[in-house]
Amino acid sequence: MSTILHTDSLVMRFGGVTAVDDLSMRIDEGEIVGLIGPNGAGKTTAFNMLNGICKPTQGKVFLFDKDVTAKRPDQITLLGVARTFQNIRLFSRMTVYENVLIANHLRVKSSIFEALAGARRYKREEKEMHEKTRMMLELVGLENEADRLATNLPYGLQRKLEIARALATEPKLLLLDEPAAGMNPQETTALSEFIKEIRDQFNLSILLIEHHMRMVMSITHRIYVLEFGKTIAEGLPIDVKNDPTVIQAYLGVSKTNA
Repeated sequence: MSTILHTDSLVMRFGGVTAVDDLSMRIDEGEIVGLIGPNGAGKTTAFNMLNGICKPTQGKVFLFDKDVTAKRPDQITLLGVARTFQNIRLFSRMTVYENVLIANHLRVKSSIFEALAGARRYKREEKEMHEKTRMMLELVGLENEADRLATNLPYGLQRKLEIARALATEPKLLLLDEPAAGMNPQETTALSEFIKEIRDQFNLSILLIEHHMRMVMSITHRIYVLEFGKTIAEGLPIDVKNDPTVIQAYLGVSKTNA
């Protein structure tokens, strides 16, 4: 099994505050890996370093064994990393169809001059983008919502649309930042199944930040736990679940005193 992404001792400081301290992790092909920890543990900051939004103070990020630490977010996306956000970031005044269509432009090779001139290559790519958008909506079950404004979708479907838009960029690694936030138990269960389905359907590796522990324990292969920016545990879900250090971080008590 090949490694998709690994990090070497990542550190992120904001002034005098160390948000992430010495983070070394790996994600292998086909894995769903969890990144968990209490609020303020540094999870989203870690995501921001992985996809180029933040440049690490120290350490390196490797994608397919290539150093991508200094690359911009758009360059990292082109290399095969897509992400969603804790707070949904859709183009709210665009339709469902348009939200997915716009993501397809990442892979267009035609220049702006070819587009303006209606060149043959651009027309071919434009047709392919529309075909791919329709196919993507069908694959994720949003084909009947194509003409609705994104802002008018129910919350659960907005999450699904954000993931569909990320998938349209053709990632190998998908970063999901609290996808179940705000969902009821039924929606969370459906989302868990959806994540496993897209992992298989699109041959993805997935890194997941999530506070819903039942969901994390049910779908991840391995878990990393952060507290105050430091890795306090890593391993299989069952081992992490029963780790006294993790229990204390979440509950403030050791397992023996719980």
